[in-house]
Amino acid sequence: MEFTKSLLKGKLIKRYKRFFVDIKLNKSTVTAHCPNTGSMKGLLEEGNDVYVLKHDDPKRKLKYSLEIIKAQNNLVGVNTHLANKIVNHGLTNNLIKELKNNDSIKPEVFFNKETRFDFLIEKSEQKSFVEVKNVTLFREKKTAEFPDAVTSRGSKHLLTLIDAIKKGYKSYLIFLVQIENMEFFKIARDIDNEYYKNYIHAKKAGVNFLAYACKINTKEIKIQKKLKIINE
Repeated sequence: MEFTKSLLKGKLIKRYKRFFVDIKLNKSTVTAHCPNTGSMKGLLEEGNDVYVLKHDDPKRKLKYSLEIIKAQNNLVGVNTHLANKIVNHGLTNNLIKELKNNDSIKPEVFFNKETRFDFLIEKSEQKSFVEVKNVTLFREKKTAEFPDAVTSRGSKHLLTLIDAIKKGYKSYLIFLVQIENMEFFKIARDIDNEYYKNYIHAKKAGVNFLAYACKINTKEIKIQKKLKIINE
């Protein structure tokens, strides 16, 4: 997934009201859109290097969007809206070895009236639902974690992936790690123990869990390698 233009480097001042972030850009202060409603735990230290995308759309109230934060010497992709684009690129270009050579890839498909999964893929008449979770939390060296806050919605998705298996689908959940230099992934049990319990339940029920890390720079973000999941 390539950025439409070069990103601009600035310094983080503060984030507030979830959707706004003040950034020192050159000698001025700008307010940028923060395309991440999560806690962004561990990323928001004042003075961190950030990279923003300038938009030319005259209808936009905020001319910049926050795309990357450098925290603890690692670049982290924080735009959650890009996660599905990155995975779609990975599926299309066979970068996810468990999900190669698909006959079709359909984004945002409803499973039932309440739940829409990120992808429905089909290969040799086997249909599989794929849910994507964007990962930006790391508290230990080389280990990414999810979630960074309590997520009842995430637990609901796990239970619905089990329901999909009962109806003949295969179910996959991809933890997309938009963090440099990671080797491992684990569920942050201390942050959301209910999610951890539902993860174990879903794993036993046959949901396939994958963690893939990204190559990140100011020109592109794309899937690079598989990470070992260490909750198992």
